Order: sequence, then structure tokens, then C-alpha cells
Amino acid sequence: MTTTLAFVCVQNAGRSQMATAFAERERDRRTLDYDIVTGGTRPADSVHAEVIDAMGEVGIDLSDRTPRAITDEELARSTVVATMGCSTLTLPDGVESHDWALDDPDGKSPEEAAAIRDEIERRVVSLFDSLE
Repeated sequence: MTTTLAFVCVQNAGRSQMATAFAERERDRRTLDYDIVTGGTRPADSVHAEVIDAMGEVGIDLSDRTPRAITDEELARSTVVATMGCSTLTLPDGVESHDWALDDPDGKSPEEAAAIRDEIERRVVSLFDSLE
């Protein structure tokens, strides 16, 4: 069975986009065969500028990403779903869930957005450590 990680928030324009990018990087660094999906329950039109800037500072380009809706099917086939402290999702039995109570970087200063980014990176690395 393929391990699938889902990173979900309401707008899919900030925290879940950062978590997804860090998860993709971590998957590639560890040469793992994980599927990674992201989405929101009410997707925004674009990724927040603060998020694009904060991720650019660590060499990750999110300027080509577009928020999208997460589907019930994607959630049901996920091994782990990490929500960003803003979820009202009901997940099927057998899906491991983590609710990461994180501040929304939208409208935050560059320093605040960077601090949120760094916390997300720590949590993603820790999640990968726990799965291996």
C-alpha cells in the first residue's frame, strides 16, 4: 500500500502549501515512494504573497502553485492527514490525523511568516521521522 500524506487547511494558500513543499523535499531527500496531496475546504484564488516570499528565502519556489479543493476520496486513501489548526474535517477510521495548531501567515510580517514556515518545516521533518 502506498503511503499518502495529505496537508489540508481552509484556503490551501499558506500553511498547507508550505507543508506540502517541505514534504516533497523531505520525500526526495529520503528517496521515499510517498504520494503527497494538498488541498483546502474553501480554496483561495492564489497562494499568499507572504508564503511565496518566506519559502523563497529557503530556496523553494511556490509561485507556480495554485490552491485547490481536497476531495473526500483523497482524504479516505490517505495514510496521514495533517490539518493546520483550522480544520472541520471528519476523516474515515484508519486515517491517522494530526492537527497542527499554526498561525495563518496571511497578512503577517516577513519575520512572522518565516517563524511559521520554520515551525512547519520542523513538524514535517518530525512526521517523516515517525513514519520511517
